[in-house]
Amino acid sequence: MDILNTAALLISLAALFSYLNYRFVRLPNTIGIMIISLVISLALLLIGKAGWSGLIQHANSFLRSIDFHETLMDGMLSFLLFAGALHVNINDLKQQRWVIGILATFGVITSTFIIGTLAWIVLNALNISLPYIYCLLFGALISPTDPIAVLGILKNARVAKTLETKIAGESLFNDGIGVVVFIVIAGIATTGMEPSFGAIGLLFLQEAIGGLVFGLLLGTLVYYALKDVDNYQLEVLITLAVVMGGYALATIMHVSGPIAIVVTGLFVGNHGRSLAMSEKTRVHLDNFWELIDGILNAVLFVLIGLEVLLLSLKTEYFLAALAIIPLVLFARYVSVGTPILLMSRSRRFTPGVVQIMTWGGLRGGISVALALSLPLGAEREVILTLTYAIVIFSIVVQGLTISRMVDEIR
Repeated sequence: MDILNTAALLISLAALFSYLNYRFVRLPNTIGIMIISLVISLALLLIGKAGWSGLIQHANSFLRSIDFHETLMDGMLSFLLFAGALHVNINDLKQQRWVIGILATFGVITSTFIIGTLAWIVLNALNISLPYIYCLLFGALISPTDPIAVLGILKNARVAKTLETKIAGESLFNDGIGVVVFIVIAGIATTGMEPSFGAIGLLFLQEAIGGLVFGLLLGTLVYYALKDVDNYQLEVLITLAVVMGGYALATIMHVSGPIAIVVTGLFVGNHGRSLAMSEKTRVHLDNFWELIDGILNAVLFVLIGLEVLLLSLKTEYFLAALAIIPLVLFARYVSVGTPILLMSRSRRFTPGVVQIMTWGGLRGGISVALALSLPLGAEREVILTLTYAIVIFSIVVQGLTISRMVDEIR
């Protein structure tokens, strides 16, 4: 199936599922869409077991024609990150910069090792063979919270402003750090070579710090371009160009595209919005990126739900996933709670901050995309099944109950 027909089918499904959710299910749109996609996927599996194997084969063929990793990481992600960063107040972010920075680095690394070690113990107990380095790889891809899922849920959760900034800021930056950790561990797992601390440090500087600097340069360039014109069509086009071209250039330069685009979005959404745009441009720019965000989110969660058809449906894998879900939450609690406990000696935090950030740390499409990027093999099957189970639990269970938790803590 060519790219036009694939896009047409995905957008049609996203529109249909959004309509069904709006009319009948009435859940937050992304969660409702994913649940409907899951129900359709399970129905197709049952139909396949009943003898209608042709339908399931067509569905599998369609899904295998889509490179989920490339679609999200090299396609949708830059648009979604820019749209999310556009509405984050940079002054609020500066006030929470140390908390966000520590959670996005120390938190991700700590969580990676806790999850990897506990997953290795559980899998061995269930006689599922997965080398420790691959357990760490699973820890690396599941540890970062997903900004797409988190920002979507935060729109409906009534959290305190300072806490919202911490959660949103961490989710926007920790996926970039998580990808760096994933790349390092994947290199060890697939080649068997152990890089030196110097090599790891250099990669971190190149990807994370390089992405930060490149994002500042892009943001400055766009700011002056927007300041020189007063035409909303052209200004929207400039932001679209910098998201697509900037992300592609960051990839070529081997710096973190996600971090670069987040920084650019923050720059445009704050300095650009207040100093370089007319009111008319601001309205059109916000409407455009809100529309892009809504459409791509809908398509992404349709894909997440449908990709379940490609899982290896082994009972022992799902038993392992059920055992590992609480361990992932435990790792999140420790990786968030430890730095906040240490920092609470010198600064005040919102009551219940650790519980809310633990339960509100949703996993989503980025974890799935990283799992799908692994080479084919038994290790990939195990990791992919575990990842999907945790992502579905995270989005459906945690996403639907975070608002209630916030209200109870108040």
